[in-house]
Amino acid sequence: MTFLVTGATGKAGRHVVDSLLAEGRQVRALTRTPGKAALPPQVEVVKGDLTDPASLRDALSGVVGAHLLTTGGDDYATLTTGPELAGLFAEAGVRRVALLWNGQAGPVEEAFAAGPVEWTRLEATDFMGNTLQWLPQIEEGRVEEVFGDVPVAVVHEADVGAVSARVLIDGGHAGRSYTITGPVALTARERLAVVGDALGRPLEFAEIGEVRARERWRAAGHGAELIEVLAAWHRTPHPATSVVRELLGREPVPFEEWVRDRFVRTSRLAGGRTGRRARPRSATAGPGRRRPGRGRR
Repeated sequence: MTFLVTGATGKAGRHVVDSLLAEGRQVRALTRTPGKAALPPQVEVVKGDLTDPASLRDALSGVVGAHLLTTGGDDYATLTTGPELAGLFAEAGVRRVALLWNGQAGPVEEAFAAGPVEWTRLEATDFMGNTLQWLPQIEEGRVEEVFGDVPVAVVHEADVGAVSARVLIDGGHAGRSYTITGPVALTARERLAVVGDALGRPLEFAEIGEVRARERWRAAGHGAELIEVLAAWHRTPHPATSVVRELLGREPVPFEEWVRDRFVRTSRLAGGRTGRRARPRSATAGPGRRRPGRGRR
């Protein structure tokens, strides 16, 4: 039995691959650039683009379950190819899909909800890995961010990957939506304080207004639809849930652990007082999507 992972080289997708492999499953990874995949040798890497459903036809052969993104293209726009994708998956005999949302239900979710394939929506909060976008500002000792006092239970990408793999392997989750979070809701101001403590450096937090944030998103090349998603996402609190505990039988990874294991190590490579200078990243991201220069995802 083969499991297909779309966005397999992304932040969450790579962890879906790892979790499936850890369970001894056959994994097929879909990517637009197979030559750059850098996945384990036991993974079958195939070329495909979710914005061109016909390109997935061969990739779906023999697939029983799939981790499916709901955004695509260089701008991570919401996919409008939901009906075509749902039809192809049903025609290929795929039993179930785990749909990684982009902060709101869209055409992909709607199409699968109306079709015969078992679906489960994964509503991940902001990825902990998105915190790395702050590196250039941390080098200067000051981070500017929008909605600095809105609490969000940011989630480790590995927890998202593990939940997706569990859903796909076990089944029994048809028609359900799972909000996947970390263990504690922290504001951006509080998260920066955690980073500062770990680095042993005082870091200043400066809140910017939504108007300025929107200007940054536009300058980063984000379209109007994505900007609205980002604005709505960041002004909304996202409390912690028990999903990881209930589905995986363990606690979700705390932000402090991620900072120690990933952020501090990366920062030593990144610059300022800590090493080489990092390449600047674009504006703030949102739910479970990779940042363009970013998810969700």
